[in-house]
Amino acid sequence: MPPAPKPRDAASLLLLKGSGPEASILMGRRPAASSFAPDFFVFPGGKLEPHDHGLPCPFPLRPETERGLRTSASVSAETARALANAAIRETYEETGLLLARPGRFPSPAHGPWHAFSRRGLAPDHSALGMIGRAITPRKSPVRFHARFLLADASATLGQLRPNEELLDLAWYPLDEALQLPAIDVTQILLREVLEAVRNGLDHALPRRAFIRYRGETPMVRYESNLPPADQRDD
Repeated sequence: MPPAPKPRDAASLLLLKGSGPEASILMGRRPAASSFAPDFFVFPGGKLEPHDHGLPCPFPLRPETERGLRTSASVSAETARALANAAIRETYEETGLLLARPGRFPSPAHGPWHAFSRRGLAPDHSALGMIGRAITPRKSPVRFHARFLLADASATLGQLRPNEELLDLAWYPLDEALQLPAIDVTQILLREVLEAVRNGLDHALPRRAFIRYRGETPMVRYESNLPPADQRDD
């Protein structure tokens, strides 16, 4: 039996509009020809790209968000920033929304990041919270180690635009989103978001869900985004 392919680093952005029972989340349906999750509803996101690395960070990650992204010693602070960039960039490419605010942001003259710098905007890492991560099953033809970040839609700029990457792109009330056809990871994370909303939490999330598979069965355990007890303020 050939070895399982190594999971690729990836990141998604869960954008929430509103609060409490009226909150909605941005989702779209992958086309039937997609190599991953065809015809299922997903959050905007995708794999980490080389051009997500080495960019300036004028609005840094919150400590608990960076801690959540740095799940092991092999994940550097720079990689954590790159993952945040990937989630923000993919969301712009798939939805037209920029999680950004005015700031100095030198970027390459071409490519997706130029859309930020030419408007005098910089990606807003400080608006992100870490709600979960997942590693797809060993038998999957395409494997990802995906990080899931949460932000308030009020922190975005731009207009929602239809595209070929995400069909039926819209804001779905959370209860309705749970009824959409979606893979188990998406459903688990939707329940995590619903619980966070009910508890009045924003993007300063104390824990994240870690989803792995035993065969085809998803297994969930929780990891803390908080510092170790001996490093917390009294």
